[in-house]
Amino acid sequence: MIEDALAYLTDADSWWGRNGLVNLTWNHVRLSGAALLAAIVLAVPPALLLGHRHRGGLLTVTLVNLSRALPTFAVIAFVLPVSYQLDLGLGFWPTFVALVLLALPPVFVNAYTGVDDVDAAVVEAARGMGMRESEVLRRVEVPAAMPLLAAGVRVSAVQVVATTTLGTLVGYRCLGTPIIQGIAERDYGKVLAAAVIVAALSLLTDAAFGALGRRLTPWADNPTIETKASVQHAT
Repeated sequence: MIEDALAYLTDADSWWGRNGLVNLTWNHVRLSGAALLAAIVLAVPPALLLGHRHRGGLLTVTLVNLSRALPTFAVIAFVLPVSYQLDLGLGFWPTFVALVLLALPPVFVNAYTGVDDVDAAVVEAARGMGMRESEVLRRVEVPAAMPLLAAGVRVSAVQVVATTTLGTLVGYRCLGTPIIQGIAERDYGKVLAAAVIVAALSLLTDAAFGALGRRLTPWADNPTIETKASVQHAT
């Protein structure tokens, strides 16, 4: 099987063309990125607002967490006929909706928790200095919540990249395509090769978002920087 996988990966025909790994990887990344971006846009603003106001958080978090109980493929199967009736195609949009629902909970919960858990004394001090509520949120609470928010985005990104392969089952060409083809053809070397690529892409995504999170929140691992950042925000 390993020999067959290596033969598949070293064959130029495996990389180019409509079903080539280059095109399939691009489709995989494109759908994953779109779903993650949509989840961030949908989840972060209401989560920050609710966290700032300390209202409705428990109910909202509970409702969002219910989406974790929904099997991703069941969501794809539910959206598929709707997408077909609206002439939106079979593969992209059903998978996109399912991935957005998958990515929402970690992003929303971490964003809400990060703002809600900001030290009340720091918030009151900012208000005492004359900051408006929008400034308190933007200059004090969001920077404090950024490490937790970045961690939520990182978790969602890895989950989405790993789960995008399910799009193949409804006709979307991605890295799940050679896996399904390999199973149908009993070419388990192709299955192994594609699975390794998906795993490598997931690990690369985790490392990239981890580095990005550290870049955006250098104070998270350095108490001295965190103290300086707090002083700068207060002034």
